[in-house]
Amino acid sequence: MTNTSNKQASDKLIFALDASDYDEALSWIDLLSGHVGMFKVGKELFTACGPKIIEAIKSRQQKVFLDLKFHDIPNTVARAACAAVRLHVDMFNVHAAGGSTMIRETAEAVEAAAVEACVTKPVMLAVTVLTSLNDEDLRQIGFQKNAGELVLHLAGLAQAAGAAGVVASPQETDVLRRHLPADFVIVTPGIRASAASSGDDQKRTLSAFEAVKAGADYIVVGRPIRAAAQPREACRLMAEEIAGALAARG
Repeated sequence: MTNTSNKQASDKLIFALDASDYDEALSWIDLLSGHVGMFKVGKELFTACGPKIIEAIKSRQQKVFLDLKFHDIPNTVARAACAAVRLHVDMFNVHAAGGSTMIRETAEAVEAAAVEACVTKPVMLAVTVLTSLNDEDLRQIGFQKNAGELVLHLAGLAQAAGAAGVVASPQETDVLRRHLPADFVIVTPGIRASAASSGDDQKRTLSAFEAVKAGADYIVVGRPIRAAAQPREACRLMAEEIAGALAARG
């Protein structure tokens, strides 16, 4: 890969910063800065550290995906999203199951908050169906649609309500890309190394190459990098898969 294609590919790689405390998180940030395009801060880390972990990432000129899956009444979610804007996050998410009104009011509030704070508006994603759920799980919850049908339905709802993109399993990426606008962002977790076997709580997974070839804009990777003997090398290999998929996609 050329340096340019390597940078393009690694920019699409989001590292799931699933650390339990501030010092552990900092060690990963310092190790992988420049090797991934963004750091995802989820519920465990944000609950343990609060906004200071966002500040630490931004102080190193790195990008942040705040993954808290806001899901509440519209006013509460809109206010939480505005707080995220003031933290200068680059991406955040709400849960599509919160409905059109919640998504629409949040998108409008984020637009206004970004203008007021003179910052770039973060990418607002809607979470569709968690990668830990399969068709049987959805039936148990009470959904009549299967995972693929429900993901497409929620993605369409989110796009119409003003979300910039969705979080969805890589197994639904192809159908989403075919049914939604080209600039609608698709972020896919549930990524596993090509040679890895399943053995965790993710049920709907694909490799980085498969997900990006199917149309994913970003992939979220955690365990395959964290568990690697050489995490930076794991990032490089993931970037190579991404670059290969982008070339195959044309």
